[in-house]
Amino acid sequence: MSNLNWDDDDAPEPGTGEPGADDRGADRSGDRAGGKPGEDLDLADFHGMARLIERMHRRYLDVVRVGLSKQGIEDIGPVQALMVMLIGEDELSVRDLMERGYYLGSNASYSLKILVDAGYINRAANQRDRRTARLQLTDKGRELWEGLRRMEQAQAEALVRNETEVRDLKASYRTLRRLDRLWGDMVRYSCLDFD
Repeated sequence: MSNLNWDDDDAPEPGTGEPGADDRGADRSGDRAGGKPGEDLDLADFHGMARLIERMHRRYLDVVRVGLSKQGIEDIGPVQALMVMLIGEDELSVRDLMERGYYLGSNASYSLKILVDAGYINRAANQRDRRTARLQLTDKGRELWEGLRRMEQAQAEALVRNETEVRDLKASYRTLRRLDRLWGDMVRYSCLDFD
């Protein structure tokens, strides 16, 4: 199975014929009819996708909860486990963790306290700036991280079984990244008119 790489830098080159490529021969019904791209968009699909994202997040937390249970871990929940996944082999500041995981401050602090108390994370003051903390997994945290990565690998292999499905998954990821940026821009630059 090919190695899945989720970076936007791996977008197909123009003219390759891959999904998302700027292929001159691609079917562009909006362009062909003289209309704007997106005129053929069914808003029910857009609304459904927005709701599906939220439902999938809840379902993913349930999957992580089952994975924790199978590993015999009862001292943390799925949200804390996802924090362990975000830290991984890195050493992060609390701010970096919050930006990677889009956590709210009080929720992140509460979850970090649980992880530190349970022995999954070391939280140490930064040598250069004593006001900021650095986060790193303990041996117990690395063991959990490796178990969760094995779980994700099994899920990926069940979902993606051939090269077509690899391309589909990457195209879905690129679409979700674009949507994330669009929504982020709409919040940050709320004065802009998106009509």
